Order: sequence, then C-alpha cells, then structure tokens
Amino acid sequence: MKNQKSAISAGLMLVLMCVSAGLSGQPAATGNEGFDPVRTVNIVDEPRHRTVLRDGNLRLLDVQINPGDTTLPHTHDAAILYTFISNGEGTLNGRVSSVTSYVTEQYTHRVNNAGPGLFRIIALANYGEAIALVATDLPVPAMTAQLENEWFRSYRLELAPGESSARTTHTYPVAIVQVSEGLVHVSRADGITQELKAMGDWAWREAGIGYQIHNRSDATVSLVINEGKR
Repeated sequence: MKNQKSAISAGLMLVLMCVSAGLSGQPAATGNEGFDPVRTVNIVDEPRHRTVLRDGNLRLLDVQINPGDTTLPHTHDAAILYTFISNGEGTLNGRVSSVTSYVTEQYTHRVNNAGPGLFRIIALANYGEAIALVATDLPVPAMTAQLENEWFRSYRLELAPGESSARTTHTYPVAIVQVSEGLVHVSRADGITQELKAMGDWAWREAGIGYQIHNRSDATVSLVINEGKR
C-alpha cells in the first residue's frame, strides 16, 4: 500500500482535478510535510468530511472547510465522485470530477482552504465493486451522462422557471444536488416531496423509485444527479 504524504490548497486541488481526465487521476501535491500517524484518519472519519448518508456501500459526504482551516491527514480508499460547490474563492457551478484509482492505491493528504470563502464539495464515495459499462442500466427516460465510469454516472439538469423534469427512475440510487440558487421541489411517486433551497442542498432517491424535479423559482435552476453503481 502506497501512502502519499502531502499538503495542498483547496484551490490548487480543484484546478489540478479539473484539468485532468477526471476519471482516474489523483490530485497533485505540493510540500512534503510529515503526518502524525496517530492522527491520520480515514476520509469518512475526517471531521470536515461529514457523512450525511449511508446506503449500503455508498457514502454521501458534505465536505466543508472554513477559510484558514486545514483538514486532518485523511486516507482515500474508495472510488469517489466530487460535485464542487465552492473552492474558497467563489462558486463552481457544480463541476464534477471522479477519482477511481483510490480503489487499488490508497492516498493520504491534507486540504487547506486559504479563503476568503467556504470550500465545499458534495462527494459520493462507493466502496463496492466495479460495474461494467453497459447501456442496459440507463435511467428511464434515458439521459446523457456528463461523466461515467465503473462506479458512478453523473448527469446535469437545467430547469427553466416553472419547468418540471420528466418522471425519472434509475437502476441505481441517486444523489440529486442543487448547484445554483433557486427553489426546487423533488417529489416521489408516493407523494412525498423534498424542498431544496440553496446550492449544496441535496435529495436521495433509491433505485427504482420514480421522482420528478420542479423549479419553483423565477430563474433557471441547475442540478447534478449522481448515480452510485452497485
């Protein structure tokens, strides 16, 4: 097991991840500061990587790093899909990137936020096995993925003021993440509705459970819909 030791700024990590292929690369590191091995933790135990949902082998993490703060050294050991909300310098409109190499090569680092704003990511970690890329497990109605690998599939949805999506069903569980300002209702076939009101708000829908998304605001709303394959 290779344990890389580094400290990188949140802004630098984002730039490096966005210009890379995004499917299997690792964030590059700067500096060679040593870690206290007693304080090195798994990513799901790092206090700023808050686990907000556990569903079998899937973990949804709300990563929030305040200006001037630095995470503990933490180890990635699962495929992960990032939805970037902000990088400390501004909003990022829900850009997505995925790293799958952590499955075979664990990676330990720290992340610092120089500010002046909040660094925030909604991250989906998948501790399951790889699922072959096939066209028989697409959502109904079919959507065009903006990112796909053997652990995740990600879609982006734009809804005009007052517009509603088609009623959609996925083969896999999905995290629906609001990545712009606005007011959104995510309804289920059984009538239960969840309200999203700000960037970074999210809703979880189980596999096979149809849902519909309604834009209740007077401006276009953007959402990212991330499948966790299993």
